[in-house]
Amino acid sequence: MMKLQILGTGCPKCKTLAERVEQAAKELGLDYEMVKVTDINEIMNFGVMMTPGLAVDGVVKLAGKIPNIEELKKMLV
Repeated sequence: MMKLQILGTGCPKCKTLAERVEQAAKELGLDYEMVKVTDINEIMNFGVMMTPGLAVDGVVKLAGKIPNIEELKKMLV
């Protein structure tokens, strides 16, 4: 099972990223677990200084932007 971590404090951009990641994962038919990481210290431990961020299986794939669904799909496969 793939672990998708949304890194952010819960702002509107973070929520949008979470929705798009979930849609992309569902369209790809992935077996995944989504976790929202909201603790600023934990986010910084990932090396992310700008939110929102996305980590896939603990590896940061993006920070500080909200890609479209197609771009997210490329990050998830």
